[in-house]
Amino acid sequence: MGVHIVVPALGESVSEATVAQWLKNVGDTVARDEPVVELETDKVTLEVNAADAGVISEITVQAGENVAVGTVLGTIEPGSGAGEAPAKAAAQPAEVAPAPPPAAPPPPVTPPAAPPAAAVSAPAAASTVTAFAMPAAAKMIAEHGLEEAFRQGRIDGTGKGGRVTKEDVQTFLAGGTQAANAPEGAAVVTVPAFERPAAEERPEKDREERVPMSKLRRTIAARLKEAQNTAAMLTTFNEVDMTALTAVRNAYRDDFEKKHGVRLGFMSFFVKACVTALKEYPAVNGEIDGGDLVYKNYYDIGVAVGTPQGLVVPVVRDADRLSFAEVEKGVNALAKKARDGKLSMAELTGGTFTITNGGVYGSLMSTPILNPPQSGILGMHKVQQRPMVLADGSIQARPMMYLALSYDHRII
Repeated sequence: MGVHIVVPALGESVSEATVAQWLKNVGDTVARDEPVVELETDKVTLEVNAADAGVISEITVQAGENVAVGTVLGTIEPGSGAGEAPAKAAAQPAEVAPAPPPAAPPPPVTPPAAPPAAAVSAPAAASTVTAFAMPAAAKMIAEHGLEEAFRQGRIDGTGKGGRVTKEDVQTFLAGGTQAANAPEGAAVVTVPAFERPAAEERPEKDREERVPMSKLRRTIAARLKEAQNTAAMLTTFNEVDMTALTAVRNAYRDDFEKKHGVRLGFMSFFVKACVTALKEYPAVNGEIDGGDLVYKNYYDIGVAVGTPQGLVVPVVRDADRLSFAEVEKGVNALAKKARDGKLSMAELTGGTFTITNGGVYGSLMSTPILNPPQSGILGMHKVQQRPMVLADGSIQARPMMYLALSYDHRII
């Protein structure tokens, strides 16, 4: 009897998930505890492992379908891979008719070579005027007998693609009479005519691509909009001179990495500085809960991480009790798990304040959006050399960073 692949418990307040992708196909051999399918909830992406070794004999829920906790996703038959399962897998593609080969693109159209100017008849000349002059301009060219000047490119075209407009002809008539009547052999400036390069027409199906939003991305969008609609959000900007901080980091960076096995970045300095500031201004570490103000006496700092699935905010717990090395290790470990889609529900909940670093994308300034129900978020940005007037009146190039603090004006 086969072993079912079942949707596990997804965490508190999460009862539904979406099958993101199958990591194994029908007929594939799997080992015990090997990941076989990936599920996506509105908070995390998680893998479901095989409860026993065997062969995937059946997949009952396809990618993109919503499932509840306890739903059977597929079946694993004990064995090494021989038997009916591979045959079933091989038989499945036969039911689908092969798609017809794409039609060959039409050969490029080569425009015929233009005949010599002396051999152009009156009708041909008229068509040339129509091709590269706007209708009103073509009429004026014909009325004033300027076809020859037009063909020689002596009428400058200022319209789209170099086309001659009515105003271009008027300008030529006002100041170009001598050029129009120039003796044979006089120097003539030729303006090349615009011709759209031959190209295949873009297939309609390739003009747009529509894909459903993931649960995670939909939830992020809803929470960001909720913050804008609910909180009285305000952003205050300041700038910080990073000279001293950069000097300290450069002085201790190598020894720090040798001792702790992790690089000394700016994030640990900002986490520790935020903890100090939150202790001094408890309202920034608090939240509004109905008619109550809740002040937190612990400091769980969320650090925003961009992933292919969207922006997530894992939490560094009790940051006030951690050393610089422990903060750096914690941030690095959470960021790696976020990019790999391995974060747990516990690692994403319960933060009291958030830091986001737009500087990694080259951002010079931005207005971060609150992470509900938190009341504050700090935006770091790119460090850039700028001329600064110092206390003694001298001007020096200093490494400066803009900081943006967004906060709920109802509590702060």
